Amino acid sequence: MSVREEIIQQLQELNDDQLKQVADYLSFVKYRSRIRPVTPFDERQLAALYAEFAEEDLELAEAGIGDYHEALLKEDGQ
Repeated sequence: MSVREEIIQQLQELNDDQLKQVADYLSFVKYRSRIRPVTPFDERQLAALYAEFAEEDLELAEAGIGDYHEALLKEDGQ
């Protein structure tokens, strides 16, 4: 007996509430199959991107820290 035939046989033995649960599960299985799996990140690629932008990020942070400090002093009334 094939899997399909076994499932059909078992479905015929279920009551209406159980069939509703099976229908809900089938909807979920169909939905899940439409979603493409998330591909894992390549650690080396992430490290290369981090290295590429790390210096620029540092420069931007250092350039803006003076203005930020002045704004804090004004906010505190100093």
